[in-house]
Amino acid sequence: MALEISSEIIDTKAIIRIEGEVDVSNASELRDALDTAFADGAKEVEADFAEVAYIDSTGIGVLVGAAHRAQESGSVLVVANPQKNVERVFTLLGVDKDLNVRK
Repeated sequence: MALEISSEIIDTKAIIRIEGEVDVSNASELRDALDTAFADGAKEVEADFAEVAYIDSTGIGVLVGAAHRAQESGSVLVVANPQKNVERVFTLLGVDKDLNVRK
């Protein structure tokens, strides 16, 4: 399934909407979108996962890496609205707190 990413800036917050499945074949697209949002000066980047049904370890690595880079620069990454199966993976791997998961 193809990955579709759109973004919107509201003041110092970037909202990135992701649709599709995040996996090794397209995780770099997500990384680029997150990196661009932080490079553009967003203090908070919200990755809206409402339309993401699947994420693999590569995608999770992209999110965790972005969360750590954000924290180092005084910003924050929030993963919002994950579907139950995606949220469960975050919880099982223990990265839900790093990702500031918000329902």
